[in-house]
Amino acid sequence: MTRAPYETRTGHAGETQQIGGEPLTSNHGIPFSDNQNSLKAGARGPTLLEDFLLREKIFHFDHERIPERIVHARGSVAHGEFECTDPIPDLSRAKLFSKKGKKTPLIARFSTVAGGAGSVDTPRDVRGFAVKFYTEEGNWDLVGNNIPVFFIQDAIKFPDLIHAVKMEADRGYPQAASAHDTFWDFVSLMPETMHTLIWAMSDRAIPRSLRMMEGFGVHTFKLVNDQGVEHFVKFHWRPRLGTQSLIWDESAKLQGADNDFHRRDLFEAIAAGDYPEWDLAVQVFDQDLADSLPYDVLDATKIIPEEVVPLRVIGKMTLNRNPDNHFAENEQLAFLPSNVVPGIDFSDDPLLHGRLFSYLDTQKSRLGTTNFHQIPVNAPKCPYANMMRDGMMQTHVHKGRANYEPNSLDQAGEDPGPRAQTSGFATARQQVSGEKTRDRSETFGDTYSQPRMYWNSLTPNEQAHTASAYVFELSKVSLPHVVERTLSHLSAIHPDLGKRVADGLGMPPAKPAETKFPARNLGTSDALSIQKKWPATLKGRKVGLLFTEGSDKASIDKLKAEIEAEGGTVFTVAPKVGPLKLKGGEMKADGQLAGSPSVLFDAIAMIMMPDQADKLMKDAACIAWVSDAWAHLKAIGHCPGSKRILDKAGIEPDEGVGPNEGLAERAKLRYWDREPKLRDLA
Repeated sequence: MTRAPYETRTGHAGETQQIGGEPLTSNHGIPFSDNQNSLKAGARGPTLLEDFLLREKIFHFDHERIPERIVHARGSVAHGEFECTDPIPDLSRAKLFSKKGKKTPLIARFSTVAGGAGSVDTPRDVRGFAVKFYTEEGNWDLVGNNIPVFFIQDAIKFPDLIHAVKMEADRGYPQAASAHDTFWDFVSLMPETMHTLIWAMSDRAIPRSLRMMEGFGVHTFKLVNDQGVEHFVKFHWRPRLGTQSLIWDESAKLQGADNDFHRRDLFEAIAAGDYPEWDLAVQVFDQDLADSLPYDVLDATKIIPEEVVPLRVIGKMTLNRNPDNHFAENEQLAFLPSNVVPGIDFSDDPLLHGRLFSYLDTQKSRLGTTNFHQIPVNAPKCPYANMMRDGMMQTHVHKGRANYEPNSLDQAGEDPGPRAQTSGFATARQQVSGEKTRDRSETFGDTYSQPRMYWNSLTPNEQAHTASAYVFELSKVSLPHVVERTLSHLSAIHPDLGKRVADGLGMPPAKPAETKFPARNLGTSDALSIQKKWPATLKGRKVGLLFTEGSDKASIDKLKAEIEAEGGTVFTVAPKVGPLKLKGGEMKADGQLAGSPSVLFDAIAMIMMPDQADKLMKDAACIAWVSDAWAHLKAIGHCPGSKRILDKAGIEPDEGVGPNEGLAERAKLRYWDREPKLRDLA
């Protein structure tokens, strides 16, 4: 079939514009003139509600699947509370930030993006990080991710992004994976995706635990105080257990070992009383600082480095209760970025403005009613009242005639219902000017400088992991022109990144992509590296301990006590669960060897007699148990009798491998220097 040719151009911010060819129209046949930008009042102004093309596109997208979430379908939730530790009444009139020690109940949900509800926990993916605060002024939903930037700058592109990354439309695979043609075709045509993409190719996209994952509000919001004074703000969640990741081989093997690895880890930690905690920190800045930056604070593909605007910790979140029912409290849980309380407001970020419509709209499709807010997990815990009535599954029995306002029914002795309050939410006043336009501000145009800063901020080992992730993903792409185009973007980010990925694919380096916004050197930020701030701790970590019949129970008890004294937990593993007769007693294992691979643990140890070790090392599962721990850069402890298993597996002693004495200290780290001996990385 012959198609009319189209022309590829770039917009004001360097975005790809493909014009001509077969007309792109609305569902009612109205042709698009621009499918890249929402209608705004000026290039940096607010998105306009009259943009019927944006609304129809997102409305249709929101209703494409029933009833599973289109994105973030696989999630885990927990209840908890927020405690204000550093009040900020000078910055915000929000009451949850008003007084030190003030506590607010909440529920948090962590999720993958691309996979369905039945997919796995540990693919390479961005993770959702959403918190619903049940404040005395109504619900505040801080709906973000574990990566501080997003792929796109304008909400009108979100359906295209998700269509591209989801299973390919003709074949229904791959599930929960971005390593396929359509995703890379899309992102290679969208230079604005390059910043989030490099985060997604780094270890940030394969977190060790939901409890060890940072969270970000992504967008720039506003704080407003009692005097109406505004400041810009970015929200950050920092795990008190520290940020920790998996490595790729470990992540892939976990998908076979335990599909529910992250969900189980969170549930079991809370059940054991090891309540996960995060600090809530803010970056607060004014318009003058925003104007001085070499990037636009309204651009969701950009961060503000902590070295430019330091973080201020204002509170702590503690998750202390597991859900009672997965469906009622997870599947029916509905987040709305439009849920804000007085003292918090929106900036003119065009991606955020689209979300303000989309999330509310999608709940009708998922939960079947405009009354989804009455479901217990979504209902505010403060009093609420309005004139909205009826609708499917209405559970409130409203009394009286007052379903409109203004009314004067009180003059007849009737209940007149609620009224607006001067203390209620009021959008901060701002001067808005500019012509109505489908355009994007040139201040959004620099798509390479911040990815370069991210690359330069990583350790050499993290850079190798990131480049290798690009190699893996692009090796799955069957369209040569897409691979070449992607390599040109990587060369524009940094010549070393482009060359290493090209070498890993066996291709010549590509010329840097042409752009009117070439990458600048923005320096480095150590806060962007996981390894540079890796905490030396056993808190929240799990050690696998392999034993057999005849093992010395006193040695097991001693090592277990040492690890627990440092805040870690021990999971015992044996060829048979038992109970098994030991030297000095009897013991039942927590797990069986074949069903408890070492990918489930942060470090391993072995305690057994020489004759039992000789017998056990004939079992391939035993050799894999120690070999995988070695390959995943974990600490390994052994007793004299079990040392021969390491010899059989070809494991050489290094800083992380040694006698069980001292394991509790060694197990606090991973051993990145070991990796070059084990695998070729880009």
